[in-house]
Amino acid sequence: MPSPLQLQRPTAAPTTTISAAATSSHKQQQRCLSVSDALPGYHKRKVGPGQCCSYVVQTIEAPVSVVWAVVRRFDNPQAYKHFVKSCHVVDGDGNNVGTLREVHVISGLPAARSTERLEILDDEHHVLSFRIVGGDHRLSNYRSVTTLHASGTGTGTVVIESYVVDVPAGNTREETCTFVDTIVRCNLQSLAQIAENKARASS
Repeated sequence: MPSPLQLQRPTAAPTTTISAAATSSHKQQQRCLSVSDALPGYHKRKVGPGQCCSYVVQTIEAPVSVVWAVVRRFDNPQAYKHFVKSCHVVDGDGNNVGTLREVHVISGLPAARSTERLEILDDEHHVLSFRIVGGDHRLSNYRSVTTLHASGTGTGTVVIESYVVDVPAGNTREETCTFVDTIVRCNLQSLAQIAENKARASS
């Protein structure tokens, strides 16, 4: 029997993100609809039977240009994704749609490696999307979209990362989204720290 999705949670509670863990399939659908209504061009997607979707929002006190310089590096996700141990581009150059990367993750996750394809890299609108196409993991048909937006002050950035993924056998939608949300939230908090440090260093 496949092992359930489990993750050792960080001891510090997140403070600057909006948690997207839903408590029922109805709430999952409502959350997906709210993302689609707000950003129909990129976060709108169909959620099939046996799938779940969610999103996490992170505010960063750094300009969009600084944050995007980190996010757009499809060939270097470990720059801010601390669960990634290493990444190698296996096809393409990292800057064009269709590029494939092989990611190896740290121990403690129900995975060892993941093969991921770059779906969108839009420097003008600050959009990056990838999907998982292979590997040793339980996140089948995972697709993520990350968009960057100038904050209301004009000096900061709001990052929205949404995803759709199959619910693994033996897990519920709630368990799956709680697991993935935790990883995404940790990644975006790390991104915030790195981008804010870069912004301070350049000011």
